[in-house]
Amino acid sequence: MKHKWLRGCAFALALCAAAARADTYPAKPVTMVVPYPAGGATDVVARAVAEKLGTAWRGSVIVENRAGAGTTIGASAVARAAGDGYTLYMTTSAHTISGHIYSKLNYDPVKDFAPITLVTKVPLVLVVNPSVPAGNLREFLAYLEKQGDTVNFASPGNGTAQHLSGELFKIATHTAITHVPYRGDAPAFTDLAGGQVQMMLATITSALPLIHSGKLRALAVASGTRVKALPDVPTFGEAGMPGFEAATWFGLLAPASTPPALTQRIYQDVSRIVDTPEMRERIESLGGEVVNSTPQAFAAFMTDEQAKWGKAVKVSGMAVNP
Repeated sequence: MKHKWLRGCAFALALCAAAARADTYPAKPVTMVVPYPAGGATDVVARAVAEKLGTAWRGSVIVENRAGAGTTIGASAVARAAGDGYTLYMTTSAHTISGHIYSKLNYDPVKDFAPITLVTKVPLVLVVNPSVPAGNLREFLAYLEKQGDTVNFASPGNGTAQHLSGELFKIATHTAITHVPYRGDAPAFTDLAGGQVQMMLATITSALPLIHSGKLRALAVASGTRVKALPDVPTFGEAGMPGFEAATWFGLLAPASTPPALTQRIYQDVSRIVDTPEMRERIESLGGEVVNSTPQAFAAFMTDEQAKWGKAVKVSGMAVNP
């Protein structure tokens, strides 16, 4: 009986300690790891959230870009970090894809992370270099029938939703386009605008400035409905390719050892920020759909994403060596 009493006391003390940490958090700067270079869509969303969090917490939230290997470098660093709330991870759908295409990972994309909140979902948009002789999707598909084996499509890295969606686009169109991976959105867009590659299924968030400036031409949005940020760009269905939909998402995770009380505290603070009219307008202006889910809902969503992308990888026949 004495041992059971001691174990019960130890458990109660642990719960109290976790609650105390949540109450006093944060007592020092917080690092938010982004698995892409600065300037890309994930970085834009992360910095917007980090800026407001820093103000709310009266401290610093530092965005650290750790790019490479289809987000697995950044994910690996976060998985090994202490679960004290001072290392957070703003990632994308690539996190639920990596386990299906990389044969060797030194972390588990599900078990080694604690979901905090799904901030937003963002449809992908098909963009091409303006020199491509196609003003709409039908003309582009006709162009691919003749020149597909000379067309390259960019992505911000192996294992990203943009990469996998490009592979599925290749299968759906029965073309021979070639994938060219980059280390993030920014270098991919540089080569796309420069004509070194011809097309990309890009997040609307990161592509908008180049679309508005005329450096890229938007042909279709991979969504069931048009988006506010690109009201004049048709969906794939409207443009003649029904059923093709693709999106990425931006969500906040922490190391799995982070106490539930602390993840709940962080979620509540992020949720209040995302739910402000200013942040909602900002996300929607970038082509995103505000989700702002609870940790539990985000965990369920990630389970569904794991299954969905696993099937997509199998259909595509894609494999990537680590």
